[in-house]
Amino acid sequence: MKDKHINEILESTPLADLSETELEDVRSHTTQCAACKRAYDAAHVSALLLRERAAETFEPTPFFQTRVLAALRERQAAQRSNVFGRMWQKTGALVASMAATVAMLAVLTFLSPGMQTAAPSQDLATASNSYSADEVLFNRNEATDDQLTDEQVLTTLYEPDEGAAK
Repeated sequence: MKDKHINEILESTPLADLSETELEDVRSHTTQCAACKRAYDAAHVSALLLRERAAETFEPTPFFQTRVLAALRERQAAQRSNVFGRMWQKTGALVASMAATVAMLAVLTFLSPGMQTAAPSQDLATASNSYSADEVLFNRNEATDDQLTDEQVLTTLYEPDEGAAK
């Protein structure tokens, strides 16, 4: 043991794990070497502190369990209240595609009337001017040149077909 210092032994094996023969060799060497005595004393103090700390029992503060359970409930409530956010994340692609479709239809709606000629709108204006609601209601019995009477319509509908009779 005189050639080998106990620093190497203590670095490889903790003091508490040494056998009785190894401890006797370490103690006998510390009587002759001052540096090894300091290392042995430091290892001995460390072993005592570890043993003392291992023997201590940890007791939480009085309301520790209450605080932990309250924090757990808050976290669960936050997860439940965030249901809309999760739903929005899952349906985000669908909503984006619908918005793109609506935007495309709006653009096409506003651009396509500009490409057409003005003639259909003029036809619509002349057609709406030819008849008015008052004229139709109050002048029912008077036939105008471009209107058919009820008698003419019925005659046309119920007139025997000349081609069918032959």
